[in-house]
Amino acid sequence: MTKSSRTVVVNDRMQRGYVYALDARAGRSFDAEFRPELTPRQMLALGVFGGKYMTDCRDEFPAGWFARARLSPDRRDPSLNYFGVDASQPLSVWRAKGWIHPDDPRGWFQWYCRYHMGRRMPHEDRRQIARWKAMRRHVAQIRRHCEPGDLLCRKRQRQALLHWAYDSRRI
Repeated sequence: MTKSSRTVVVNDRMQRGYVYALDARAGRSFDAEFRPELTPRQMLALGVFGGKYMTDCRDEFPAGWFARARLSPDRRDPSLNYFGVDASQPLSVWRAKGWIHPDDPRGWFQWYCRYHMGRRMPHEDRRQIARWKAMRRHVAQIRRHCEPGDLLCRKRQRQALLHWAYDSRRI
């Protein structure tokens, strides 16, 4: 990756020569309806996506995001996830459902990382924020079926919420 103060050029296994502008300061100027509870750095440190999600594109993002990241160099390892369970669908499922935007071939978390860095794509941002908001139904289900603070209750659902920047440890 090459990064000027306002432009990022990506060269990794899934994108070559992809360029995006940073239109906002990192971690600032989020849409009023988008209030994630976890930053990408926090998510990576907790353990998400079996530790495999960001292993070949680390140069694109701040090194600090990876200081305590729980990553797997070889393949997905659900034991690296905070709740120790697999809560992911294969990328092929995301593609088949039309959830992948060409600018973000890895999916929602890639979009969120780039959004957090300052990239803005109004139409795609609205779509992804709507998808993020739809995850609230899982928060409601955990509240309905689990005692407050019982982290053993619905571990897969809690892990999925971590994947979407909801801090399910606080439910």
